[in-house]
Amino acid sequence: MLFLRLLRESFNFAFDALRHNKLRTILSLLGITIGIMTIIGVFSAVDTLRNNLQNSVEKLGSNTIYVQKWPWGGFGDYPWWKYMRRPVPTIRDFDKLSARLQTAEGIAYEIGIGDRVVKYRSNSVEGAQLAASSHDLYRTRVFNFQDGRYFTENESRGGSPVVLIGSDIANALFPNESPLGKSIKVLGRKVKVIGVFEKEGEDMLGISSDKTMLLPLNFARNIIDLEEERYGPQITVKGKENIAVNEVESELRGLMRSIHRLSPKEEDDFALNKSTILTAQLDQMFGIIDFAGAFIGGFSILVGGFGIANIMFVSVKERTNIIGIQKSLGAKNYFILLQFLFEAVALCLMGGAIGLAIVFLLAMLGKAFADLTIIVDMSKVVLTVVLSTVIGLLSGFIPAFMASRLDPVEAIRSK
Repeated sequence: MLFLRLLRESFNFAFDALRHNKLRTILSLLGITIGIMTIIGVFSAVDTLRNNLQNSVEKLGSNTIYVQKWPWGGFGDYPWWKYMRRPVPTIRDFDKLSARLQTAEGIAYEIGIGDRVVKYRSNSVEGAQLAASSHDLYRTRVFNFQDGRYFTENESRGGSPVVLIGSDIANALFPNESPLGKSIKVLGRKVKVIGVFEKEGEDMLGISSDKTMLLPLNFARNIIDLEEERYGPQITVKGKENIAVNEVESELRGLMRSIHRLSPKEEDDFALNKSTILTAQLDQMFGIIDFAGAFIGGFSILVGGFGIANIMFVSVKERTNIIGIQKSLGAKNYFILLQFLFEAVALCLMGGAIGLAIVFLLAMLGKAFADLTIIVDMSKVVLTVVLSTVIGLLSGFIPAFMASRLDPVEAIRSK
């Protein structure tokens, strides 16, 4: 009980000292506040960016593999001259894979043509993304429809002049009417709208169906060369739910090498891309950003800690006479030590609290005005509280220890 009472009195002395020196207290808080705000702000920004990018990557499918000419990456030592000689995936590759692949839930051949202008009467849309695919594309990704439906198998097989459009195209071309059943001109041919994709919004990787038009592959093959490299032909393979993506990849690699008649000593002349490639690259990039943010914030907190230590030395100097009186009345050394330690810790915790409050305020403003959800990891908040306490203890220990060792007679005589 005696110890608890001394602890309470130490806290009261520290609080009174902070309250009676408001300007000095505020100036002392700035360094810690900026440091904590920097660390939490950087971590929150990185976590938010990571979450948004991860959501974008997940759209590619965790169990989906893309057979393409170019491997994903393109950073560092990227032998583009070797990949440039590779052939693009062909319709023949797709047909043979469709017949022999056992681990796939769905397999589709896709091409894409960017920056097209679409018109309907006096309305037009620029920058529309035109795509064409085989029928099983719906098995490799999820399509949500605002209106209408997907292609029937007969429409895909027969190359019917039908099209699926994104919500932005539908709203721009048909602002006051339903687009279903209307005909628009694509690649110089009239096609009938049979479905409208649900609005998604563009993600961090630019993946969105809002400005996309999707045609049956057999319709597009009568107009353009499907194996032209500039259209980015690819084969999309989605593995079965109960089969690991590595197993799907292994079978797919073996079949592609067999189809291309590659000897065991020859390298692959195709790329098997999957979302884990991007995930690994993102983790590496964000690891560097996290380290840089922690270093900058840690340096700011270190400077703030030196500032608080300096203020504590000044505080000890100002209160030397009071310390002498307290010790002459029987105050123990640890009582004096606790006073100044509490003051230093309180300063750091207050600075940390203000820094956190600023970050949470910015997060709320971002959500209210920019519809941006900023992630503040509570584990980082706990880490901040612990870090603030440690900085306070380290900054205040030497001044507090010196104060506790003052000779009461000399301290009383000081001015």
